[in-house]
Parts: sequence; structure tokens; C-alpha cells
Amino acid sequence: MIPNYQEFMRPFLEIAYAAKGQEVKLRDVINELADKFNLSENEREETLPSGKQSILDNRVGWARTYLSKAGLLEVTRRAHFIITDRGITALKDKEAAIDKKYLKQFDEFIAFTEQKSEGSETIETASIDTEEITPDEALRAAYKTINNSLAQDILERTRKVTPAFFEDLLIELLVAMGYGGTGEGAAHALGKSGDNGIDGVIDQDPLGVDQIYIQAKRYAQGNNVGSGDIRDFFGALNLKKAQKGIFITTSDFTSSATQTAKDLGMRIVLINGKELAKLMLRYNIGSRDEQVLHLKK
Repeated sequence: MIPNYQEFMRPFLEIAYAAKGQEVKLRDVINELADKFNLSENEREETLPSGKQSILDNRVGWARTYLSKAGLLEVTRRAHFIITDRGITALKDKEAAIDKKYLKQFDEFIAFTEQKSEGSETIETASIDTEEITPDEALRAAYKTINNSLAQDILERTRKVTPAFFEDLLIELLVAMGYGGTGEGAAHALGKSGDNGIDGVIDQDPLGVDQIYIQAKRYAQGNNVGSGDIRDFFGALNLKKAQKGIFITTSDFTSSATQTAKDLGMRIVLINGKELAKLMLRYNIGSRDEQVLHLKK
């Protein structure tokens, strides 16, 4: 029998710890875990109903996701990771069952599992009891959990890309949202201007009658954009006699920055890292549809 994803957590950490500070590859861990639990070839190859992923890969993948969200693993690059000091400490407690209940002691994990959507109550999607809710609610809660996890992964990877890649990514996103008319035109419009606080400009329509100026900051988490950056952007927009601008960051905006943008007599849209990741998911930038489920009525 294939273990559930929580049963994979401790042995997963043990394999990462055995690497002695070196990064390990997810595929290698999956193979080691399959050997450790003496899984048959049929069990290793058994797939989800979609037929696109094995049950083993899916469960080990979710074990890795929860461990990384709780700070016990650190993702170094795609499908590679190392164990953290917190993960080592968890292993030292031989009596501890490393599962979702154990991970709830960490603020990062709580922040991941309890995410509030606009206009809705907080739902702990990662540990919801399907016996207490309707099938519709369970399905939507699972959908939200998967998307929240993917959004965070996309954002973390976006923070690590090169400036040129980041620029291309924003071009692709804005074109997908309907700006610029064509990819070629948008790429030209969002060229490397670096012009007095303006990182780029993109046509709002195919003919370029109306334009939107852009400022983009690829900042690490915690390095938030302040009010001074907003005022600088406002001044640059005034020089261009522009009426609207978009300020995008992979981190967040301070409360004073948000208030400054509201107080200024110009339309400045602020997009923080969380909103950027959601837009990327909505427009399939950096992601793709794996499976579509149709609810019949």
C-alpha cells in the first residue's frame, strides 16, 4: 500500500539530512522512498484518475510542499532542495510525529494553510475535514489549496530570475491581459528605457493611442516598496505627462506607500507579489492547465 503524504514527511527529511548539506533532487527522493517502503512496480506506476501523474509522485510532492512551507526544507531550484536547521531540529525529536499537526506550530505554515480570499472567511484548506462539509465545498477547498501552493512557488521562482527574464515575463503577462495588441509591439513598447524612474511603457490599445507607464521591482520578500518609490514614480509620470501607471513588485508595499498612491492625483495601480502570482495563474503565465474537471448538473 502506498503511504499517505504525511507518512512520507519524516523519511523525506531523513533522506535530505543524509545529504549533509548538499541539495537533493526530488526524483531521487521519490525513488529512495519507494525502495524504503518496498513498493511494488504496480504501486510505483499507479496513477491518479487523470493518468498524468503517479500517486507516489503526487503524495511525495505534497509532503515536500508542506515541509517547505513550514520551513523544514528550502527549495534551492526547481525540484531541488536542502534540509534547514528547523528540519534538522525536527528530526532530533525521535518521538515527534512529523505531520500536518506538527507543522502547525510554525507561523509560515499557518500563513500558508489559512489564506483569506477577498469577501470570504478564512478557510484552512490544507486540513479541512471532508466529513463536515459538502462535496462541493471539499472540491473548492482542494482547488484553493493547490492554487495557493502553486502561486507561492511561482512567486518564489520569479524573485530569482534574471532582470531580462523578468521583463519578458511581464511583457507576456500584459499581452495576455489584452495590452499592446501584439507580442512584438508590446515587447518594443516595454523596452529597456530606464528613463527617469520609468522601467517601461506599453500601449493600452493596438494603435498606441493610449499608453501606460510601468515601474517594476524584483524585490525579495520583506524588502517592501516605500512611499519614496511611489513619489519618484509619480514624478516620472508627470515628466511624461502620463495619466496612469502600474507599479509592480515581487514583494509588497508599505502602508505609507499604499496611502501615498491613493493621495496622489493620478491613477497609479499597485500590484504586489501575491497579486502578481494570481495574475500569472489566471492568464497561464508560468503555469498550464493540467486537468479540467467538469461539474455536471
